[in-house]
Amino acid sequence: MMKKSNRIAKLAVAAALLGLAALPVRAQSAGESLYKTKCAACHGADGKGETAIGKANKLQDLGSADVQKQSDTQLTEIITNGKNKMPAYGKSMKPEQIKDLVVYVRALSKK
Repeated sequence: MMKKSNRIAKLAVAAALLGLAALPVRAQSAGESLYKTKCAACHGADGKGETAIGKANKLQDLGSADVQKQSDTQLTEIITNGKNKMPAYGKSMKPEQIKDLVVYVRALSKK
């Protein structure tokens, strides 16, 4: 009886850990979808800012070291409140969506 409950406990822990490991993947996927609809028109599909709007506004490559060195809090504030000509998304997006976008912006450094 003790062995069975021990196995169940180990399985529960393993399932929880697997679920936690999947969170960044889900956030990245959700962030990518949001990025495509909210950000890509200016920042480009790859985040390099090489669109007409991006070039006109001299947008930084989101995968660059300068952008990536910013904290998650700083990126969240920019997305929420806007910066320069970038509009604020704090009223049109939920905090969870903004977090997902930050996760996706982090992934752009690896592309």
